[in-house]
Amino acid sequence: MVFSAKKVLRYIFALFFIITLNFFLPRAMPGDPVINLLGEDFIAGKEAVEKIREELGLNRPILVQYASYWAKLLRFDFGYSYHFRARVSSLIISRLKWTFILVAPSLILGTIIGALAGSLAGWKRKSKGNTFSFLFFLFIYCSPPFFISLLFLYFFGFQLGLFPLKGFYTTGNWIDILKHLFLPVLIMTLFSASRNYMVMRGSVLQEKEKLYVWYARAKGHLDDSILFQHVFKNASLPVITLFALDFGFLFAGVLFIEIVFSLNGMGTLIYQSILSRDYPVLQGTFLIISFMVIIANYLTDWIYNWIDPRVRANR
Repeated sequence: MVFSAKKVLRYIFALFFIITLNFFLPRAMPGDPVINLLGEDFIAGKEAVEKIREELGLNRPILVQYASYWAKLLRFDFGYSYHFRARVSSLIISRLKWTFILVAPSLILGTIIGALAGSLAGWKRKSKGNTFSFLFFLFIYCSPPFFISLLFLYFFGFQLGLFPLKGFYTTGNWIDILKHLFLPVLIMTLFSASRNYMVMRGSVLQEKEKLYVWYARAKGHLDDSILFQHVFKNASLPVITLFALDFGFLFAGVLFIEIVFSLNGMGTLIYQSILSRDYPVLQGTFLIISFMVIIANYLTDWIYNWIDPRVRANR
């Protein structure tokens, strides 16, 4: 119970720190949101600029703005976008659902494929198939996401014409949406799988030299049985941690995928908000992503306790 209370306090402190950073980081960027709003070619008098700044609340002392930001958050009010001229909550909801459709299958498939392929590669390291899989995932792991995205888009979309070149949908039916999402989900799955593959392979290489594996062999257990009944469970603990980290990584990495495939998701929303210095949108999007990462970390802690008895024993 004491441990749980400490854990809850730790998450509350992390959330407070993240919310504070979400407020101050956008304001640390160079540039003026009012000038971006008017446009560099627009000539306005100083009084007119100050009037707009006053309407947006940007002329108030920074601590007063910070207190107002907290007060709005406590009322679940994310504010109004300077650039998109819409409520931030509406913007996030409209973009988040598409990014979630993109990220969720990539994360789940990437974890399963990477863990299974990595465990086989670590267990039978010298087989030709596993050597090929190692070189393949190493290539994906070392390549920038936008480079692989452009390659796939060029060959499968432009040259072969198998998949649409941009957007989430054309007609809106589910087959049309699946065709649009196939390449982006495939690329993100490969990146997630490559990270999990590398971690799982190294973890299995360490586990296979431990005494319980030799003991199982001495008792006559088959290799596949030892791998999937004993080694896989112990070696998968780092992958569980990576699952939570991947949640934030994929939301950040999805920006490149969304730009290449012209998808209007959270990544492009953040990108456009940075260019226009749209503080309310940046605060809202960063907060939602941070909140999801915290939930993913909490679930990871819970799964760790469930799987590993050593963690429960140290409580």
